[in-house]
Amino acid sequence: MITDLLLSIPPTYNSEQELVESLKQRQQSAFSYLYDNYSSALYGIVVNIIPDHTMAGDVVQEVFVKIWRLIDNYDTHKGRLFTWMHSIARSTAIDAIRSKEWRNSKRNNELTDDFLLLADTTPNNIGDTSLRKIVQSLKEEHKILVELSYFQGYTQDEISKMLSIPLGTVKTRLRAALVQLRQMINL
Repeated sequence: MITDLLLSIPPTYNSEQELVESLKQRQQSAFSYLYDNYSSALYGIVVNIIPDHTMAGDVVQEVFVKIWRLIDNYDTHKGRLFTWMHSIARSTAIDAIRSKEWRNSKRNNELTDDFLLLADTTPNNIGDTSLRKIVQSLKEEHKILVELSYFQGYTQDEISKMLSIPLGTVKTRLRAALVQLRQMINL
């Protein structure tokens, strides 16, 4: 009974070097200590890069897996443990944002308020093919942007780069196109 109680008391480390040595020896208690004491700080770093809290939590988990796998590469002479973990968290978050999965999720979530209002006011009998037909009646400069943004899933920034036009112009034209679409549908 007393041994069970002693095993449940979290270990304390007198120095960072002692913690690092325990981690390099793959002691589960050291990893638990690391997670308990650093996860919120690393989460703060990740959530500044990835505003989606669910995805940020997933990335923090990935960061701790990387720390566990790469702890033998950590060199105490090159910097502090937290600095090393900060670097891993930051690069993992950036990699996640650059990933295809992240871009696809952003494309699905980056609908403007106007488009959401348009969706709410769209009669039930207008399907995807009917909406595409209505989009075809827009000016060419608006039609291309709506097609790329809402049917193909590109972000406004990606469209700006793809078509070599300023981001502000993309936003203005998309807004104008959505206003026109709303008027056409409400006729």
